[in-house]
Amino acid sequence: MEYWVRHRRDKRFAAAAPSRSRRRLWLTLLTLVLLLGVRPAWGHSFPDHAEPRVGWTVDKPVKVTIWFDVPIEPVFSTIKVVNTSGQQVDKQDGRVDPADHTVLEVSLPPLPPGKYRVFWNVISIDTHRTEGDYPFTVGGKP
Repeated sequence: MEYWVRHRRDKRFAAAAPSRSRRRLWLTLLTLVLLLGVRPAWGHSFPDHAEPRVGWTVDKPVKVTIWFDVPIEPVFSTIKVVNTSGQQVDKQDGRVDPADHTVLEVSLPPLPPGKYRVFWNVISIDTHRTEGDYPFTVGGKP
């Protein structure tokens, strides 16, 4: 009698345990769901292009605009323009464009000929911070 009880118990557990092919099917389905559901996550915002362009000489810029590759947070993003003495020369109205959160800009007053540097600091929508700077020149030779 002990044999039959043990044999029934073994059958019951064997029926409840998933077969090898069933396990493979579930693993394959899980793998497909994970692979198809994954989208690239861009961790940082980087400048795509800017106006005035990096290192260029321009005549009378009225603003500095930087376009980023992913949207940036308006509250935590800053931009400023300084002269060779380190003095801020922009109108201190740096902002993210409300219509396009990939654009950071600041207005400029009429600038005398000379070299200037743009400093930017942004946080992308996924909270990664990036910062940088680049030069441009107004007029001919400084």
